Amino acid sequence: MLAEAFTYTTPRTEEIIRLLPELILSAAGTFMMVLIPLAKDRYPSLFGNFSIVAILSAIAASLFAFTNPGTAFSDLMVVDGFATFFRVLVLSVGITTVLSSYRFLHREGTDPGEFHALILFSLAGQCLMVSANSLIMIFIGLEISSIATYILCGYLRDDKRANESALKYFLLGSFATAFFLYGIAIVYGATGSVALTDIRRVLISAASPPVAMIGIAIALMLVGILFKISAAPFQVWAPDVYQGAPTPVTSFMSAGPKAAAFAIFLRIFMTAFQSDAHGWAPLVWLSALLSMTIGNFGALLQNNIKRIMAYSSIAHAGYVLVALAACSEIGTAAAMFYLAAYACMNIGMFAVVVHLSGKGERHLSIEDFAGLGVTQPVTAALLTVLILSLIGVPLTGGFFGKFYIFKAALQSNLVWLTVLGLLNSAVASYYYLRILVMMYMREPGEVTSNIEPLPFTLQAALFLPVLGTFILGVFPGALINFANHSAALK
Repeated sequence: MLAEAFTYTTPRTEEIIRLLPELILSAAGTFMMVLIPLAKDRYPSLFGNFSIVAILSAIAASLFAFTNPGTAFSDLMVVDGFATFFRVLVLSVGITTVLSSYRFLHREGTDPGEFHALILFSLAGQCLMVSANSLIMIFIGLEISSIATYILCGYLRDDKRANESALKYFLLGSFATAFFLYGIAIVYGATGSVALTDIRRVLISAASPPVAMIGIAIALMLVGILFKISAAPFQVWAPDVYQGAPTPVTSFMSAGPKAAAFAIFLRIFMTAFQSDAHGWAPLVWLSALLSMTIGNFGALLQNNIKRIMAYSSIAHAGYVLVALAACSEIGTAAAMFYLAAYACMNIGMFAVVVHLSGKGERHLSIEDFAGLGVTQPVTAALLTVLILSLIGVPLTGGFFGKFYIFKAALQSNLVWLTVLGLLNSAVASYYYLRILVMMYMREPGEVTSNIEPLPFTLQAALFLPVLGTFILGVFPGALINFANHSAALK
């Protein structure tokens, strides 16, 4: 009997194909670690180039796996439209992060090899998170991504701000992960399974479902996930961590890990706990309102651009939570679309911050943008598109993202949350417009007067997000249709 319990089954070819993106990223990261002693000094750009090839290969593997969707490895993971959407999204964020890092790593005089290897390992964890069909697999992917990101936050070892950022993120993140893991343990005790579909079936079919235990488990898991998406009331770490981390890392963690965390939020609560939505939806409603309000009003008081973007990230987490509070497939599709639009807006913004910040990241004040429209008009124009999208101006991805979110909320009769969300969007316009005022209505300062031309890699890291913002703003139909078809998480 014991031998039968541990019988090994050789993975089928289709199962390996469904895991291929994670295998590519893990193998590439491991190979890069071996390559570091051999090529670090002679070919510093090799690691970035190799990372881009590995990520593009993972994107191709994700799309190829989607041609034959289904579960793998005893239903521990699933490849469907939802998983493919988020795989491609986080991998796209990884490419733009690598493009932003060339100039940054050279300017700071730090080793590129370990940096790019950690990016690949974090992406592997995120891809595993979004394709997981089991709470244990979600936890494993979450830890792989988180540990790599903790190290990336403190990658500049001689920078006290980076050390503080990594330590705060690690300590608070560990506590949040413990809450999440306790929730998983209680779910297993109450249902006898960690598979999302099995949990759903038990909770629907049970004559007397363990309401109290499931309620406690949901509350504990909410603590862990709300921390990962920097949503209120677990958002206090974000401004300090965003400010202290290297700017390419800040860009990465504001879009990639956040999107993956929202993916597991949707996967868990819209699959396993959808029958208990009456219990957790009010908590999400409250967190959405607090996140939007704290994020937008907190940003009004900031002068450091990275702290402004940190509070902005909290506010945008609140907007996505509005869609989650709708507890519907339309809300899920709206959240997916908005996360794609937000990733484009955020990583493009941080590409410009990398460009302006200078060695040691000394120039992070909003005043350092003064006169950019005069000294580098093309860069300023591209940044303007991203800022208008963050505000929600029509013909940008941000506009349609908010439109779909508030539409989903209204269809679920969340009228007050929609009204308060729109009012919060109006508040947010003020601190975004401050950047435009600095760029176009102030004389060039010391930073913008002496700034170097935008290098090719940063041009790509800025142009690609702007292109994505335009496509999502002018032709949103293709993506929203795919999101609608992928939103049925059963």
